[in-house]
Amino acid sequence: NCSAVLKTLHFITRPLSHEEGNFSLAYIITIHKELEMFVKLLRAIYMPQNIYCVHVDEKSPKDYKAAVQNIVNCFENIFISSKRESVVYAGFSRLQADINCMRDLVNSKIQWNYVINLCGQDYPIKTNKDIIQYIKSKWNGKNMTPGIVQPVHMKHRTQVSYRESVRSGTSYVYPTKNRKAKPPYNLTIYFGSAYYILTKEFVEFTLTDARAKDLLEWSRDTYSPDEHYWVTLNRLNG
Repeated sequence: NCSAVLKTLHFITRPLSHEEGNFSLAYIITIHKELEMFVKLLRAIYMPQNIYCVHVDEKSPKDYKAAVQNIVNCFENIFISSKRESVVYAGFSRLQADINCMRDLVNSKIQWNYVINLCGQDYPIKTNKDIIQYIKSKWNGKNMTPGIVQPVHMKHRTQVSYRESVRSGTSYVYPTKNRKAKPPYNLTIYFGSAYYILTKEFVEFTLTDARAKDLLEWSRDTYSPDEHYWVTLNRLNG
């Protein structure tokens, strides 16, 4: 009952200011458990002018997937990603889940300015307006994906090949004895957070540029590639 959902959970149904109405954010939310926490997160960040892509782990129980679908169906600007991954912590599948949502978002009719990625255990401490004003004040036209040159103690993450193991009840990433080739285009690898705020232009670049595509392919068998992929691309000249 969508009217009951909107009413009892007090979802915001109109932009709270002219500034917010003219600056749409896109959100990528990757979830796999704790439906109630997801609903609380969604309610806290929901604005009708924004757009939300929800990636539900393919390994999640059927009733969980169905419940998320029922909630999403109540909103025109929330959707479940068209391609779902069986996500493994620190695996390539975690990065791929974000990219799946990005492909859907760039093809959306809603014109958004920045994309923010979250997981189901996140919760905001700033309002939508606070976030927009912060982006405009310090980061207008720039990406928030901070990082440093790959530290020595992180070298193992990209020096040997890693594999994902997905079995019933347990999934993990493990190293092999195969050494990896150097990064394509002799790129310098940077390391930072898996979480970001990116411009739409940068997202379109990462989905189409040959260097981005080749780095993505090279990253397929690295450990926690989402912690180096975005920050490395952001450091490219130009």
